[in-house]
Amino acid sequence: MLDILIQNGTVVDGSGLHPREMHVGVTGDRITMLTTKPCPAKTIIDATGLVVAPGFIDTHAHSEFSLLADGRAEGKIAQGVTTEINGNCGLSAAPLYGESFERRQSDMEEYHITERWHTFGEYFALLEARGIALNYATLCGHGNIRGSVVGYVDRPATRDELEIMQDMVAGAMRAGARGISTGLIYPPGMYATMDELVLLMRTAEEHMPGRRLLYATHLRSEGDRLLEAIDEAIGIASRTGSALHVSHLKTSGEHNWHKADAVVSRIKTAFQSGLMVTADRYPYIASSTDLDTILPKWVFDGGIAAEMSRLADPGMRKKIVQEIGLEEPVWRNIMVSSVCREQNAWMEGETLDVIAGKLGKPPVHALMDLLLEEESRTAAIFFSMNEENLKTFLRLPYLMIGSDSSARSFSGVTAKGKPHPRGFGSFPRFLGKYVRDMKLLSLQEAIHKMTQLPAETFGLEWRGLVRTNYFADIVVFDPARLSDPSEFRTPFRRAEGMAHVLVNGVFALRDGELTGALPGRILR
Repeated sequence: MLDILIQNGTVVDGSGLHPREMHVGVTGDRITMLTTKPCPAKTIIDATGLVVAPGFIDTHAHSEFSLLADGRAEGKIAQGVTTEINGNCGLSAAPLYGESFERRQSDMEEYHITERWHTFGEYFALLEARGIALNYATLCGHGNIRGSVVGYVDRPATRDELEIMQDMVAGAMRAGARGISTGLIYPPGMYATMDELVLLMRTAEEHMPGRRLLYATHLRSEGDRLLEAIDEAIGIASRTGSALHVSHLKTSGEHNWHKADAVVSRIKTAFQSGLMVTADRYPYIASSTDLDTILPKWVFDGGIAAEMSRLADPGMRKKIVQEIGLEEPVWRNIMVSSVCREQNAWMEGETLDVIAGKLGKPPVHALMDLLLEEESRTAAIFFSMNEENLKTFLRLPYLMIGSDSSARSFSGVTAKGKPHPRGFGSFPRFLGKYVRDMKLLSLQEAIHKMTQLPAETFGLEWRGLVRTNYFADIVVFDPARLSDPSEFRTPFRRAEGMAHVLVNGVFALRDGELTGALPGRILR
């Protein structure tokens, strides 16, 4: 007898093919039957009027520490996310040695994580012991590797350091990492040369037998030098024979919005040359990252202590002001989303021009003072993108949905600050606003972008389709009710329209209610 039968639903199986009316049977952790005939089962779910689809795969997550602190991942489960790809933008859970290890201590303390680890194997053991609601796959962050060996200094790696970095990459691939990610706007990744990245990618390939080599990158620029950054990424993929995945594809800053067509053209040319290129994007026109990314690159050289010293130095501050050169209206488009010090909590959800007005100082000085007080541990939301470009990117057949967020819950240690609403609404927003209402894509095309396409891109075997023998990661939802009530100043609001979410055959959400189950697995 089946454990679960989902009957009378409209199955959109993830392949991009037309929907079909059928019943889906689950036994244990697998889909074991697809039929049009009634079947007995221990649990029967009536999906009349609902869509049945593979669980959604969030291709761009940052849940390394939040999942370890609270594995419930309620904000993601409520959207229908059953698997996350972590280790993006050059930051992963491991390896952690040297300055990389020291740099992450504040993240662990923020989430009250008392355990410490250095390798992926040690981290995976901790995560499995705690339990997680969704499946966890990861890339290896180049920033971890460089920070562990070279530190946060602006210089080339020596030959000996490169050999140590190669050993770390080899260990990460053997442990189950699915490729390498870079964050080339962040230290220490910003200090890496193209040759360094090519060397480490070739090392990764040697230790990934039978698997496709993947290079995922937060480009060196997403604004003024966007096209040059795209060329660099394509060059790395060309020299290594790797598949290229561009993280959160965007054109940042109004004076760069016109570059969207050129970006798409360069990717098309790369395709025509034989490269495999994919990308991800969240369905919003505001981004979110560290507030200090506004600062000139030289400010970061030497690590946090050196950055704080420069921010405190009057001469350095004058130089920073001159180099930032932001015009007054820009400050209205930068919203502080999280701080660590209680006395600054009032700033969360406020833009820098408002904060500066209340403090009685120019915005750029308010920025530097806040970074000093918070020791740079401040995140912000940047309203810098264009709706038409977003729609252009969402239509691309190789683009997937990635929330660029950590998994949070609606209570507990992760329920704080005002994080970007993409962590609570990316998937229903895409399906509701852009697919159902704007009709950018058919439902089956949209589901394919969130299921089979990412499963194939990141090598997730037996996931991403509603097919027999596939793992029972399944969502059941009402397409007419899908909505994303999460907003920038009130982000902790549950997505609506999701009826049931199964992860490995276990209900993580049933009849619209979170179950608290932790059936997720580490996908090595």
